[in-house]
Amino acid sequence: MIGITEPRRVAATSLSNRVADERNCILGTEIGYSIRFDNYTDETTKIKYMTEGILLRELMSDPLLTSYSVIVVDEVHERTLLTDIIMGLLKKIIRKRKSLRIVVCSATVDAEQLRDFFNTNTTRDSTKDTAVILTIEGRLYPVDIFYIREPIANYVTSVVDIALKIHENEEPGDILAFLTGLDEVDQAVSLLSEHAKLIKEGKLKLLPLAMYGSLPNSEQLKVFWRAAKDTRKVIIATNIAETSITIPNIVYVIDCGFVKIPWYEAETQTNSLVIVPVSKASADQRAGRAGRVQTGKAYRLYTEEAYSELFEATPPEMQRSDLAPAILQLKALGIDNVLRFNFPSAPPSKNLLTGLELLYALGAIDNNGELTMPLGITMAEMPLEPVLAKSLIVSGEMGCSEELSTILAMLQVQNVFIKPAGGQAAIKARIAHRKFEVEEGDLLTLLNVYTAYEKNKTPSWCQKQFLNNKALRRATEIRTQMHSMMKKLDISLISCNGNVQQILKCITAGLFPKAAYLHYTGVYKTVHGNKDLYIHPNSCLYAFQQPQWLLFYEVLQTNKTYMKDITVIKPEWLLELAPHFYEKTSLEPI
Repeated sequence: MIGITEPRRVAATSLSNRVADERNCILGTEIGYSIRFDNYTDETTKIKYMTEGILLRELMSDPLLTSYSVIVVDEVHERTLLTDIIMGLLKKIIRKRKSLRIVVCSATVDAEQLRDFFNTNTTRDSTKDTAVILTIEGRLYPVDIFYIREPIANYVTSVVDIALKIHENEEPGDILAFLTGLDEVDQAVSLLSEHAKLIKEGKLKLLPLAMYGSLPNSEQLKVFWRAAKDTRKVIIATNIAETSITIPNIVYVIDCGFVKIPWYEAETQTNSLVIVPVSKASADQRAGRAGRVQTGKAYRLYTEEAYSELFEATPPEMQRSDLAPAILQLKALGIDNVLRFNFPSAPPSKNLLTGLELLYALGAIDNNGELTMPLGITMAEMPLEPVLAKSLIVSGEMGCSEELSTILAMLQVQNVFIKPAGGQAAIKARIAHRKFEVEEGDLLTLLNVYTAYEKNKTPSWCQKQFLNNKALRRATEIRTQMHSMMKKLDISLISCNGNVQQILKCITAGLFPKAAYLHYTGVYKTVHGNKDLYIHPNSCLYAFQQPQWLLFYEVLQTNKTYMKDITVIKPEWLLELAPHFYEKTSLEPI
């Protein structure tokens, strides 16, 4: 079988659909795909597209990948954490399985560096090289690039303004605009949709579409459909549309000049999403999207001087990530000494050490750094972050696994709440959402939303409650998959019948490293590292009285450092459930 890894779900699904179409076969037979919580393959599959995490899980049961004759690692220039781990593992595998062929595909990365990484030839005779570079010329039409003269205040509204000017003044051809995240994308799509309604009869219509990673598969595929003759598509996307996918008929590109990337702070053990300027490589990739079908135009919302000062490439994820999930996977694959593992780019040693410390605190590894039985092994088998995996495992013992699996399924989808920009609709949405909100925090609020949805499950009910029906349908699918995974791993499926304290303690059992307390200055501080944090305006707790102690799942870095997906806790639970991590003396002065 030929295995092809992709860093994103949408690439695996759209490419497999395209290849199945070209091969004239039903998707899921000769051509298939496998992504987290979704598998379209059978015993006849010959070409399998998959996300990188799927291949890593397969390595746990088949360390030499004997079911594959060829592995293609696509989009290597993105240098995701999993891409680098897979390349490191493949380098080990080909020493033992010389018949395995590896193809590494990259749009921008330094090919010589990758060739040298995989090359086992120690002589100066290049005819004995075990890795070679093949270059495929891409078909690219000229692209005219336009810069702004002065920096702009709001790139979201500027993207909308430029898209409308293109629509009014330029020749036919679809528009692709890049923003940093789903909130910005949805805001721009909403603004463009309002303008689209005002276009007069007989004029070229405008069809705004969103494109980001957490969008349901059926919605993502809409961007590939050809619009009607009297309609121009304008696709507002995150960096997912840079290289992972090729959208047909794009002639105009608008580049906001920024990208949202994960960044890990080892000192405070916090994962942040940080908005940073794009690299030159990304800016060039974005502009190149306009020259796939004809001569195109790219509008950059930054000055030419700003472009010249951009970094050549974004640092590899390996050098800016929480490494605990990677270490857990590597240990499950029998790599005991992760400090000596051959990564294409060496990670910072402090990130490796804090990753090991976290896994030890969660009980996944012992004093010798080996996976514990059964906890560590079970955590490694779950397609979840270690902190969430620990909570789910403990939920079976604490008798609230029904509720925990629901909460975790809801955390896997985004934009559950529909929040109109203003007017009467915004007020109605706020009133509707209030019914679900509780002072225990966002995770219990998500549980309330799903419980209410289960009783109704109709698009009209969701519309009335200003809830995202597609996101809730996806959460239902993930929850079902999670239940079958729990069955395989012998985790009992039990409900605590509304025992809120039990659910909160269960969440604490996994998320305890992400604890913060309210400082007398009115600012929250992390217990580890004393980092200043604020409650995100989208959190249900933003409207409640500030709790003294809480846990957060995610941090977003903008003008301030905001906590998202928050749970209110009691400090004594930290001592009860993680005494090894929080000694009483470290909590008392707080």
